[in-house]
Amino acid sequence: MPVNRLLVILALLGGAARAGEPVSDAVALERLVRQDCGSCHGLTLKGGLGPDIRPQALRHYDTETLSEVVLDGIPGTAMPPWRPLLSESDAEWIADYLLNGEPE
Repeated sequence: MPVNRLLVILALLGGAARAGEPVSDAVALERLVRQDCGSCHGLTLKGGLGPDIRPQALRHYDTETLSEVVLDGIPGTAMPPWRPLLSESDAEWIADYLLNGEPE
């Protein structure tokens, strides 16, 4: 991963993580979904360069499978792997967040 991309991601997380350490704060993870995922999937997650990732569009996924997509990306597409920056528990939190919508 280019260093510039890593620096941008860390800056967007608001300093919640340092290089090589997983993001563990739910606020930072929600920000990551809105800003980083939203940069391709649209700020409202309804789709953009990438597909719609709101709960109704992801109902064919389970948490484990969607978590793997977050961590490993989708080869041959623009969906990048996030494994270098996220722990498995962070990816599970993101998958659950995407599948179940925003907490009220």
